[in-house]
Amino acid sequence: MNDFERRARACQDRLESVDAAAAVLFPSPNLYYASGFHEEPAERHLFLFVPATGDPVFLVPELYASQIRDESWVTDVRTWGDGDDPVAAVETVAEELDLWGRHLLVDDTMWALFTQDLEAALPEATFGLASEVFDDLRLRKDETELDALRRAAEVADQASEEVRKLGSAAIGLTERELAEEVESTLAGMGGDGLAFDVIAGSGPNGAKPHHSHGDREIQRGDPVVLDFGAYVDHYPGDQTRTVVFAGDPPDRFEAVHAIVRDALEAGVAAVEPGVEAQAVDRAAREVIEEAGYGEQFIHRTGHGVGLDVHEPPYIVEGNDLELEPGMVFSVEPGIYLDGEFGVRIEDLIVVTADGCERLNQSPRTWEPL
Repeated sequence: MNDFERRARACQDRLESVDAAAAVLFPSPNLYYASGFHEEPAERHLFLFVPATGDPVFLVPELYASQIRDESWVTDVRTWGDGDDPVAAVETVAEELDLWGRHLLVDDTMWALFTQDLEAALPEATFGLASEVFDDLRLRKDETELDALRRAAEVADQASEEVRKLGSAAIGLTERELAEEVESTLAGMGGDGLAFDVIAGSGPNGAKPHHSHGDREIQRGDPVVLDFGAYVDHYPGDQTRTVVFAGDPPDRFEAVHAIVRDALEAGVAAVEPGVEAQAVDRAAREVIEEAGYGEQFIHRTGHGVGLDVHEPPYIVEGNDLELEPGMVFSVEPGIYLDGEFGVRIEDLIVVTADGCERLNQSPRTWEPL
């Protein structure tokens, strides 16, 4: 049994426990997680039915059939042609799987077009969200997933070090040009594509946590927030460093950077099995609050990372989920001084049996390499 079949069978166990007859997946991280087949959503009906008992069934456009048989462990692949009615095909599969009038869980991100067609095909069924079973399944990463996440972190580390070697050559580049340099470097290090748009926030733009990049030119002394990652085997890297490529940084910058580094270390030190997720947030936030910048730390301390860049567990006040081995999340405190600069430093962390493993190892200092 390969990893994908094992995950699908675990999904079936949970379906029975929540009294659902099946999960109906469409192109999404959940579909890849359970089948090994990856595709972006498109206009044709492509479903994976995972019943509570028995074998899963793919219902797919004819043009995908050979590809799915090559890439997935699922052997029951039904097809429909462009001249066929996909809703009628859904009805046929649903009848064979005894889904009439039952409770079904559908992908949270399934397009409205497809959910409406499922409802049309199964008017007596009730519907919930697949996250009811998949959130818990995906919360703890297996060794295959951890290996991919480690390699993605290595790609981000290597790219971080290469980009910082630009030094004074970065002065005069626009944020957009620097982001393109980061993207090219990630690809050269073995990344399979960006995990998200590169954030390159220079000077006052660094005080906007989700500023991506624009046409502002990087100036001497500018703090630049660099947040990026690339996929490796479908799993993303995600790290943030705040650097000054050349020149003297603004007043307060060195002190603020040191505070954020201390907050990062405090958050990481708090990670161990049995600790509540909110305790990690509190540990990092306490350092920043005691330094007088609590109101300038305006987001949660972290988020889970897996097939989605942002997924449970969320490292935030109010989340009393107890950490367990195999959970992966970011620790990324920040201080944002509106109109001046921002500082954020981020590492990915894996909870282990007796503490944690830090996936990112690139320098956390602000000076160029």
